[in-house]
Amino acid sequence: MGENGAGKSTLMKILCGVLKSDSGEIEAFGNKVNINNVNDAKKIGIRMVFQELNLMKDLSVAQNIFIGREHKNGIFIDDTKMNELSKQVFDKMHIDIDPTALVKDLTIGQQQMVEIAKAISDDVKVLILDEPTAALSEKEVDELFKILKVLKENKVTMIYISHRMDEIFQITDKITVLRDGYCINTLNTKDTNRDEIIKLMIGRTLKFEVKKHSEVAKDAPIVLEAKNITRGKMVRDVSFNLRKGEILGFAGLMGAGRTETMRCVYGADRKQKGKVFVNGQRVKIHSPNTAIKVGICYLSEDRKQFGLMNERPILDNESLSSIHKFSKFSLVNDTKMNDEIQKLNERLQVKYSSIYASIKNLSGGNQQKTIIARWFLKDPDIFIFDEPTRGVDVGAKSEIYHLLKEMVKNGKSIIVISSELAEIQQLCDRVIVMCEGRITKELDISEVTQETVMKYATMREERVINNE
Repeated sequence: MGENGAGKSTLMKILCGVLKSDSGEIEAFGNKVNINNVNDAKKIGIRMVFQELNLMKDLSVAQNIFIGREHKNGIFIDDTKMNELSKQVFDKMHIDIDPTALVKDLTIGQQQMVEIAKAISDDVKVLILDEPTAALSEKEVDELFKILKVLKENKVTMIYISHRMDEIFQITDKITVLRDGYCINTLNTKDTNRDEIIKLMIGRTLKFEVKKHSEVAKDAPIVLEAKNITRGKMVRDVSFNLRKGEILGFAGLMGAGRTETMRCVYGADRKQKGKVFVNGQRVKIHSPNTAIKVGICYLSEDRKQFGLMNERPILDNESLSSIHKFSKFSLVNDTKMNDEIQKLNERLQVKYSSIYASIKNLSGGNQQKTIIARWFLKDPDIFIFDEPTRGVDVGAKSEIYHLLKEMVKNGKSIIVISSELAEIQQLCDRVIVMCEGRITKELDISEVTQETVMKYATMREERVINNE
């Protein structure tokens, strides 16, 4: 465990041969070993499942599992044999995935299982998993944990990187904490607790307080109103409003339609019907560009695919939506732009070597802050945050929470979609619960409990109609 940027993934990449260490020694099974590349690690039995899945999406499941070590019948690749062997691996894992299916047709959870199957099929002895549950539903997480239990019974050793405390205490035997590239301590899981681990991670004690009542006046002006938004089965007649200075939460299970609703409001997806009003005026939002012009910004839950230009520097990513602010007659004032971005990054405590460095080299938490910085430069009035702290550590979480609270104090209005109830309870003034594309309940923050949210998050259509 450790904060974003603590060195966890870098250390693991050294162990699996992706990176080479500057100094030090590695011992495996009692012997000193030299790991200069991925093949060296594979010979020892070390495999890593990366946070960003490394699959060929237009190939079949079996072809992905045996890529680089294909079985052949003469000069031809023997797909039948690879399909049979893949089925044997899945049977061993107690999961049902069609080896002939294309990877692009699988869910993220199933793709994660394919990555693990790839490692298992190649005589893995040490399996490294980097944030394996970041994009999984609760059911998929349960399935993954069952597989890890089977692997443990089969004497496979695992190193598990996660920011989710409940997972760490549920499945691990020992916890090693890194901070700023150093090993701080290794503890037996049964002998420690959440507070001690957080203190080791960040060097201080963090206190998260649950919001007991709304901090927004009941007569605060409505800045955003959506009426009867509809798009297929995922968004069905959804209506809500957002007040000035409010943090409005959207809760629900995976597939409830929260993200799909916001993508319709933002213009990323075309709605079939419905109206959107900003400051009481109806606006026709046909694209994200239109939404930005009326003062709405959206931070996607998938920052890699929809939020970042991974091969571009931090500077380009942050100035993307606001470059016109620093331009005159098509010429960009680089000095002014660079100075403003540097000051903003200092305010947001973004850790980086240079604004010209590639954004892909930043930790997840720092990447998230750079996207927030992008919208700060644009200065909209309405922010939509979809899973704002997914894949970030507790320290970065605390900083993002503080930032959001500061924003609403300065008159901004925020919608937060989150699958973490604790996050909803700490941030929001009001919570809307969705199930199967419909709003099933609106709650004041004082009414929000695990039981209440789960009740309405599982309230299917027939129960909503009957007002049960």
